[in-house]
Amino acid sequence: MQRVVITGMGAVTPLGHTASATWSAMREGRCAIGPMTCLPRETLRFGIAAEVQGFDPLAHFDEKRLILLDRVSQFALVAAREAIAQAGIDFAAGGLGDNTAVIIGTGVGGEQTHDDAMKRIYGENNPRAHPLTIVRLMANAPACQISIEHKLTGPAFAVSSACASANHALAQAFHMVRDGVADAAIAGGTEACITYGVVRAWEAMRVMADDTCRPFCKQRHGMVLGEGAGIFVLETLERARRRGATILAELVGAGMSADAGDIVFPSEAGAAKAITRALADGGLAADEIDYINAHGTGTPGNDPTETRAIRRVFGAHADRLAVSSTKSMHAHALGAAGAIELVGVIGALRDSVVPPTMNFIDPDPECDLDYVPNAAREMSVRAALSNSFAFGGLNAVLALRRAP
Repeated sequence: MQRVVITGMGAVTPLGHTASATWSAMREGRCAIGPMTCLPRETLRFGIAAEVQGFDPLAHFDEKRLILLDRVSQFALVAAREAIAQAGIDFAAGGLGDNTAVIIGTGVGGEQTHDDAMKRIYGENNPRAHPLTIVRLMANAPACQISIEHKLTGPAFAVSSACASANHALAQAFHMVRDGVADAAIAGGTEACITYGVVRAWEAMRVMADDTCRPFCKQRHGMVLGEGAGIFVLETLERARRRGATILAELVGAGMSADAGDIVFPSEAGAAKAITRALADGGLAADEIDYINAHGTGTPGNDPTETRAIRRVFGAHADRLAVSSTKSMHAHALGAAGAIELVGVIGALRDSVVPPTMNFIDPDPECDLDYVPNAAREMSVRAALSNSFAFGGLNAVLALRRAP
């Protein structure tokens, strides 16, 4: 087995159109949650979200290419370009592109295209769908478009496991590179879910906040939808050192589990099992972890359950952990959430700054960890975890160490 490192990251998020801008906003505690601008708020119960504002597709794609791309693929392609440029990797050299995997997670795929098609068919009684509807809305479109643009002919596919999609995609890519199945991988998550149909469906579940996202605090009212993408270049430590690449972090382990219980309510045991497996996969002792980027949705059920799971795994060391939820700033981007949050984890490892949990008011007795409330904290971070716990009881946790 080979050691796996991250040498490039790219992002398009409500906090910024690049990974560096996103990380700067996280460490500054800037919140991108606000009134929706892309939907008629007067028809919605809760008209707030974290939108990627000011994103001009024509600044990145010509009109001929753009007609093939839903917003979900646009985000992924732009983020992938940034990650690949930062990595400085040449896929043509030595036939690397022939054995580079592309694995992209998404929860709902090309939902803007889907929404437009349903409006046309059912709302306007037009029996003819746009001829490119399928190629735009299919969940594997972002992975396919990245492989096409960069001429990557290795394994390429999508992962869809609701809010754990990005972490599952990164875990799969990590194991493939570590085990020699692929020489390198482009992996992450993307989502463009702020559409009328998706928002109304989430409202119907009665888990949405009406003010903002307040993870782990007593006044939390629920989650807020976000969107965006985070894409990363994974390769072996040996290859990265040989070509003189800058190493951002080492990805050392991934743990996955299924609750096999309730379809929506999280399980302490299932979450704890994924955390334990990530530590074991990475050969990490519990007391080596300094920071956890929590799933932290701000819902009444998730936050206490995640807190108990962390205590179950870490015991007394749980009181020495810094735990924060950056969803308090960029909201919940569903299948892209783990990828956007990984930008924050890498930033914490590199800059020794833990991003905060914003919008925190009063502590909840059921949530009794150190959530880094309202301001970033300078501290050394040797190793960190990134938690993603999805509907369906699907859990994926990544373990990372500071760059070797």
